[in-house]
Amino acid sequence: MNFIDRLKRRLKRDAEDFVHMTADVIYDRRDGFWVGIYAAFLKGLSFIFSGIVRLRHKMYDSRILRDFPLGCTVVVVGNLTVGGTGKTPIVEKFARSLSERGRKVAILSRGYKSKSESVFTRFARWITHGEPPPPKVVSDGHKVLLDSEHAGDEPYMLARNLPGVVVIVDKNRVKAGHYAVSHFGADTLILDDGFQYLPLRGQIQLLLVDKTNPFGNCSMLPRGILREPISHLKRASYIFITKSDGRKDPELEHLIRKYNPTVEVIECAHVPERLVDFASGVPESLSILDGVKISCFSAIAAPESFEKFLSDLGADIVYKKRFLDHHRFEDSELDEFFRKSAEAGAKLAVTTEKDAVRIRSNYAAEIPFYYTKLEIEILDGCDDFESAVERICFPKRHADEKF
Repeated sequence: MNFIDRLKRRLKRDAEDFVHMTADVIYDRRDGFWVGIYAAFLKGLSFIFSGIVRLRHKMYDSRILRDFPLGCTVVVVGNLTVGGTGKTPIVEKFARSLSERGRKVAILSRGYKSKSESVFTRFARWITHGEPPPPKVVSDGHKVLLDSEHAGDEPYMLARNLPGVVVIVDKNRVKAGHYAVSHFGADTLILDDGFQYLPLRGQIQLLLVDKTNPFGNCSMLPRGILREPISHLKRASYIFITKSDGRKDPELEHLIRKYNPTVEVIECAHVPERLVDFASGVPESLSILDGVKISCFSAIAAPESFEKFLSDLGADIVYKKRFLDHHRFEDSELDEFFRKSAEAGAKLAVTTEKDAVRIRSNYAAEIPFYYTKLEIEILDGCDDFESAVERICFPKRHADEKF
C-alpha cells in the first residue's frame, strides 16, 4: 500500500472516529471536560439551527414560501428526530395496504446516501443551462431498476419488497411527485421521511415517535436529535408510538396531549418475524437463535434496539460491531468481522435487512449468515394495522362501516 492509500485510510478512520464521538456527545454517552466544551459549542449551534427552522415554518405559514398541490392524496410519514424510529416498515405496510385496496401508489424518497451526479456533471449542466435530470425510478411497479448504491438502501428495500408500487428518488419531492402522477398515473403519494419537506405538504401527516428515546435530550440539532421543536407535535394528523413494549408512559402521553390534544395515537411494536439466509434467501425460524452463540453487526441509527431484539430471542451475542448509519460495507470489513466472529465462537451471524442490501449480493461468509425481517404489531389505538390504514386513509368508509 502506497503513501497516498495509507493517508486516505487514515483520514477516513479519523473522520469516522470524529463522527462516532459526536454521536456519543449528542446521545450523552460520554463525559469529561473537553466533551463538555464540545457539547457547549454544539448547543450554541443548536440555537442558530432552531431559529432557522422556526423562521422557515413561519414563512410557509404566512405564504411567503408556498407549497405545491399535486391534485392527489399525499401521505407523509416522518419524525421530529434524526435516527431510527422505524419509518421504513411503516411506509412499506401503508404502501402495500393501499395498493391492495386499488390505489395507484408511488413512494417518494430523497434517497439518502444514494450515489448522485458528480460535481463536474452538475457544473457542466449549470454552465450550459442544461435541463436537470429526471427523478430516479427505483421501481416502475413491475421490476426493480436500480441497485441500493444508486437508489439508497431504504428506497431499494422498499422497491424489492413492494411489487406493484412505484418508488422514485429525488431530493425535489415536488418534481418526483409530478413525475409519478404524469408517467405512472399515481393517485396516492407516500413521502418517506417527509415531515420536514414543506414544499409538498400532505393531507395526512403521520408522525412517528420512538418510545425508547422519544426526543433525546430535547435539544435541537446538532446538540440533540431534534430536527424541529417538540411543540411541532401539533402538526401531526396521527402519531405512531413505535418500538413500544405495551406499557403506559404517562410523561410521553402528557407531552403529546400538551401540544396536540385531539390527535389520534396508535401504539405499535416492531417485532422480528423471521430470519432470512443471506446467501440463499431461504426463510428461517427465529427459534434457531435460542441459546446459540451469535455475532451481529449493523449500520443503523439505533443499534441498541436491534441487539436487544436478538438478546430477547435468547441469542448469546459473543461479538458485535457497530458501523456509522448507512455505512456501505467493504468486503475487507466483512472479512474481518466474520474472522473475529469465528474466533469468539459464534455459530452464526445476524444483521438487519436494511444493512443486508448494502452488502455485495454474492458475498460468501465464513459462518451461516442471516438478516432479520420485521413485522409491525399494533398494540393500542386500533385493532390491527389494516384497520389503522382504513381509519387514516379511508375515514368516510370507516365511519359508514361503524354505523
